[in-house]
Amino acid sequence: MLIRDRASSGALEVFMMRRTLQAVFAGGMYVFPGGRLDAVDGGSEMEAICDGLSDVEASALLQIDTGGLAYWVAAIRECFEEAGVLLARTAATGEYVRFDDDNEAARFTADREWVHDGSLGMIELCAREGLRLATDRMFYTAHWITPAGEARRFDTRFFVARAPQAQEPLHDDGETIASAWLTPQEALDGERSGEYVMLPPTIASLRFLGQSATADEALAAAAQIGVPPMILPKLRGNSSNGDLDLVMPDDPEYDSL
Repeated sequence: MLIRDRASSGALEVFMMRRTLQAVFAGGMYVFPGGRLDAVDGGSEMEAICDGLSDVEASALLQIDTGGLAYWVAAIRECFEEAGVLLARTAATGEYVRFDDDNEAARFTADREWVHDGSLGMIELCAREGLRLATDRMFYTAHWITPAGEARRFDTRFFVARAPQAQEPLHDDGETIASAWLTPQEALDGERSGEYVMLPPTIASLRFLGQSATADEALAAAAQIGVPPMILPKLRGNSSNGDLDLVMPDDPEYDSL
């Protein structure tokens, strides 16, 4: 979840994208930038370019043995591929990389395409540009697993970070076909009206953000979470229409299913 304060009002807003209608999973739905954990996101070399977070610390937060830092790296890579936002600092200055210069913007636009097609790795990109990944300013907020019984299942971690000031996110017109900055309430209102179709984890994440008035407040709240509980919904048959209902862990029937 990339967040910032709206220039006109100071209200917290979050960047959302609409997935292509042809997507096998969640086609046409509004989502946050994200994707699959790849082998290139891990490795001992990666830790050397990540600020403020070791693999041991990241793995402890995710409650896995090793390889936790790769999830933070994957989130940074996917934000760059899908939204054109690079959560990285220039090693020489400690400032976030800027795309407000035409030449810089053009170079990083090409890098975005090369990272997406796999011809350029994050380690190579950081070495060439003198960058360090801002893993110290990304906070782990939620852990969802798709219900048993679904044809396609996902084990998904959610993170939140402030969008760098001199970078403007934009959907890629490939995997995503539209994008918008929305306050959590605008997004939730749009979901209720049918304007925006979303999955339950997206809705829950918006509700979490909606408890904060500003980006600073949201990041402070996220930093206090530590290890979020794993959320594994269950499926229940609906006798009235034959469909399957989603049952959440706080539902009275959850334990009996």
